[in-house]
Amino acid sequence: MTETQTSPDTAAEAPASTAVELPWADVHTEHHKMLRLAPLKTDRATGVRPLRFVEFSYVERHSKERSLLRMTIQLPNQRVRKEQNHLDVWADHVEKRLTFSPDNLQVEPLNRGIGRFLAAQGITWAKKRWSAYQVEGSDLDNKDALNEDTRLRRDRFLKAQGFEVAYADAQHLKGSIKPAQVGDLIGDWNTEKLQFVTILEAAQMLQQAEQNLAEQEVKLKQQEEKVTKFKREDTGLRFTITCLVAFAMFQAGLLIWIATRH
Repeated sequence: MTETQTSPDTAAEAPASTAVELPWADVHTEHHKMLRLAPLKTDRATGVRPLRFVEFSYVERHSKERSLLRMTIQLPNQRVRKEQNHLDVWADHVEKRLTFSPDNLQVEPLNRGIGRFLAAQGITWAKKRWSAYQVEGSDLDNKDALNEDTRLRRDRFLKAQGFEVAYADAQHLKGSIKPAQVGDLIGDWNTEKLQFVTILEAAQMLQQAEQNLAEQEVKLKQQEEKVTKFKREDTGLRFTITCLVAFAMFQAGLLIWIATRH
């Protein structure tokens, strides 16, 4: 499982026979929570990163042979491709194995902690139940290694979750993830980038925003009153200056008239 910035063509596709065998293909998420994406400094690769709120949804299914945790991230007023912001975690109870689907996790927006968050949720879910299960090793897509920044970002993502990345060449093109035990994985994410928001916290934020808006409206009204006052004073000064100029011109004309009479 890796987090990638590549096009959907790079997403690993499961064999058709495997996809047919897996149950719950049409299961939709049932539980929903709000997430806060903290405002971060502008990134030269991914651009502006403002404050955002997104919806985290998930559903669980269990049978004697398998268990599934399906997770999605929904963005307000923004649609993403089907393969984006989606992660399935499968537990095979027969072979005692854990797998992630898709292998190349694609998220939007990038560099906001979403990929690591989804992986952490899946790992935590599995560790509570099947810590002795195994995650098989796999080869990494060498397309991600063509760009050094992309490769380093991918490797940091994997290592942060407890996976070990190895390379068979000095150019770091032929990479792979070594097999791991579920209990050795790390179910943490960067809480400075992304946090859960409860209904009460959301209500408090809305209340605070409304209060700030009301305060700003009061300040704006005060500023408008000051501007109106200054305009009235400016109009009065202009009238006074005009009168003084007219009076001065009248006096000057009078003096000229007196001087020419004598």
